[in-house]
Amino acid sequence: MKLEPMAAELLGRGFALSAAGLTGLGTVHWNLAVPALYEQVLQRTEARLSGGGALVALTGARTGRSPLDRFIVQDPATADDIWWGEVNRPIAKDVFDGLQMRVASYLRGRDVFVQDLFAGADPNYRLPVRVITEHAWHSLFARNMFIRPTREERRGFAPRFTVIHAPDFKADPERDGTHSEAFILLDFARRLVLIGGTSYAGEIKKSVFTAMNFLLPPRGVLPMHSSANIGPGGDTAIFFGLSGTGKTTLSAERGRTLIGDDEHGWSSHSVFNFEGGCYAKVIRLDPAAEPEIYATTGRFGTILENVVMNEARALDLDDDSLTENTRASYPIDFIPNASPTGIGALPDNVIMLTADAFGVLPPLSQLTPEQAMYHFLSGYTARVAGTEAGVREPQATFSTCFGAPFMPRHPAVYAAMLRDRIAARGVRCWLVNTGWSGGAYGTGERISIAHTRALVHAVLDGALERVPMRPDPAFGLAVPEACPGVPRDVLQPRNAWGDKRAYDETAAEVARRFEANFAQFAGTVDEAVCAAGIHAAA
Repeated sequence: MKLEPMAAELLGRGFALSAAGLTGLGTVHWNLAVPALYEQVLQRTEARLSGGGALVALTGARTGRSPLDRFIVQDPATADDIWWGEVNRPIAKDVFDGLQMRVASYLRGRDVFVQDLFAGADPNYRLPVRVITEHAWHSLFARNMFIRPTREERRGFAPRFTVIHAPDFKADPERDGTHSEAFILLDFARRLVLIGGTSYAGEIKKSVFTAMNFLLPPRGVLPMHSSANIGPGGDTAIFFGLSGTGKTTLSAERGRTLIGDDEHGWSSHSVFNFEGGCYAKVIRLDPAAEPEIYATTGRFGTILENVVMNEARALDLDDDSLTENTRASYPIDFIPNASPTGIGALPDNVIMLTADAFGVLPPLSQLTPEQAMYHFLSGYTARVAGTEAGVREPQATFSTCFGAPFMPRHPAVYAAMLRDRIAARGVRCWLVNTGWSGGAYGTGERISIAHTRALVHAVLDGALERVPMRPDPAFGLAVPEACPGVPRDVLQPRNAWGDKRAYDETAAEVARRFEANFAQFAGTVDEAVCAAGIHAAA
């Protein structure tokens, strides 16, 4: 019997969900557009409507990622490819299977929302992803964050990774073998993600990023926790950095075209965005300093996570009573200068961003290729308040590849790929500190966005090519003696401290931390990289 196209599509959809272990569901809402999702969200009272038209959603107790609740199935087919340890912790297949059955039982009879999407703007490396969510607002989040297929591309859509998100289902650690009631479980062999016990939408986004970071290196693509943009002359710049270091702010720059703000791939012929949207921090967002991002907070289609709103539906972006990690999720085309393709040429500059909570690193340093490798592997920054559960103020940390929580393979895999790409094009590399100056967190002040922008402009415009560089006495980094728009005292961090002895002691402590952290890589990188690093004084 020949089925009509619509009947065949419905049958195929039902089979697809049963293949993911989901049967007996209530109403399944497939690929709803923004207006229909708004109706569902408001009917179900999942979020509130702001005066500007954005949805304001609260995530409850978990307002950031839960790294201790993330596990990877230890399957023989993929086990040898995973960098097992504190970040990538194993979980047995039978534990995953048991939770999958319990989640499926929980969802039986309940309505779900399904979005068929792509991760990866370059069609050569695109990953079809199906996101199945319990709440309509999470379905809108997924639609915002990933690349939306055309109607033609949706016909016959076959996911190569599936995410099942049931935030209201809470695990029982004793029964289910989890760390807490929340869980983020990845099975690379079956290409399936289970998320429960947390409404923080970032877990959906980062689980797909982790999948891309696992799948792309064997295909010759370096996955990067970075933003990227394109200059008027077609030059591409990459900005590595963890949350809160300025990736979104510095890439959404007037006069340059935004490729993306958080996750990219570097292939043999392009830099391409993994996403179709942005997930920007909006706490104390300054409309003068960041007008493009600020404008998105008052638009229909934007989701605001944990932003405080009064009874008159007015937003208070300065209120951190719920969390420092307030977020806006919006399609990338809400940024006026966003690239319509999400693809740029091979890069000319790589900028590594760090938010130094100790206030001792220079605001700008030029790196040799060996130093670039060292700082990429080190991934020094500060965890910014609210980004992870339990973090209430910046804490110094080392997150290798500027994204250890999302890198399932050994850091040496990603570092070797970066080394080869830098060498092939003679890419210029820089370290930019967007953290503190004049003292550590609590004493000094955050380096102004205006100064950081001026430094980045000088890098990308070539204004520093003829400026003499002076070695920083504490860290051996090459620091420009001058930069347009930046006071000379700002360039040399020791000059910004009133207590020079305190600076020297703090710088020495930071150097010891660098040295202790890098010891883990001593046997996996060239001696030249080790020698180019930061070393404590004897």
